[in-house]
Amino acid sequence: MDVQTALVTLLVVAVVSALAPFVVAMSGRLRVPQVVVLIVGGVLIGPEVLGWADPGSVTLLADVGLGFLFLMAGYELELGLFARHVGRRAILAWVVTACIAVAVTGALAALGFVHAFVPVALGLTTTAFGALLPILRDNDMLGGRFASFVLPAGAVGEFLPIVGIAIFLSANGKFLGLASLLAMFLVAVLFTVLPRLTFLARFSSTFRQGEHATSQTTLRLTVALLFVLLVVASEFGLDVVLGAFLAGVVLKRWAPGDVHSLETKLDAVGYGFFIPVFFVASGMNLDLASIAEAPLRLVVFFVLLLVVRGLPAMFLYRRDLDRSQRWQMTFLTATALPLLVALAEVGLRTGHMLPENAAALVGAGVLSMMIFPGLAVALHRRATPGRDALREGEDLRGQA
Repeated sequence: MDVQTALVTLLVVAVVSALAPFVVAMSGRLRVPQVVVLIVGGVLIGPEVLGWADPGSVTLLADVGLGFLFLMAGYELELGLFARHVGRRAILAWVVTACIAVAVTGALAALGFVHAFVPVALGLTTTAFGALLPILRDNDMLGGRFASFVLPAGAVGEFLPIVGIAIFLSANGKFLGLASLLAMFLVAVLFTVLPRLTFLARFSSTFRQGEHATSQTTLRLTVALLFVLLVVASEFGLDVVLGAFLAGVVLKRWAPGDVHSLETKLDAVGYGFFIPVFFVASGMNLDLASIAEAPLRLVVFFVLLLVVRGLPAMFLYRRDLDRSQRWQMTFLTATALPLLVALAEVGLRTGHMLPENAAALVGAGVLSMMIFPGLAVALHRRATPGRDALREGEDLRGQA
């Protein structure tokens, strides 16, 4: 790869990432999610539109961004939620979705619409939990009763499909795929437990002293852990998603030192650079030609994401949430993209997925990311007009 081409591509991607917040600000009341701006920006600068950037130049950075996205998703997951009603409801909703997905994709396979229905079925059960977090955070949707239901639902929609990838789509077989899942969990735990061991007192002292100094020991060890797990996941043919998610889960629970400070630093590194690169690269890699040749496939997958993954929430949460909140849950849980990208790559590599279906599935995920969160946010604002008015008043006072 030409170094000059790589540098130009990185510059263009960085410019798109830097301009995204300003584009969102200029969207006014629409408040378009930044993720949408990043994806559309990637499409525009990509080889199929303006041709300003070469997606191959940022593949590694995009993979690291995907890893950070799942690391942060795992970091946000509160394991205690699954011992309560909200966690059990989320698991039940996913199981219902999985059963519907198997039935629907089995029918599509019988009609010859899909080659092998396992990756497509898994794709229809996913939720872009990591990608939704910044949207929920920016719109004050991470607090209150609704958040207690949507967070477990999103986490289950990300974690259980990852387990499915490990078991059913591992390049080395189901047993080794499951073994790799357990092995990566143990590696993650080992990395977080080592600094706590008393016989490594000197190590622990150095760790604590450098946590907020220029050595940034906590952040460096976390990044090292992330790369270890990404390498292990890649060796087992699972791509980056599995190890990164597990790393986030164990770090939140067992990481030594100042956990809240670590989260702030990971936000800065991840959302400040690597995660935007992933979304821009996703837009650049979107196979517009394949989608244009078979647009019906994209429409079918887009509708199925809503019907299979989203609509069960309307019935399963009827005793827990009001109608507006259930529609918000429907749109949010039906939003999928990062795992669809990973599934498409794994499915193509193992021969489980047709190329046209891979492109259409990713395209449907991009479309869901562009439409569904915006609808959920709009419903949330309509249900809480007083909060938005108060925030606008505070902004005006701050500008005065």
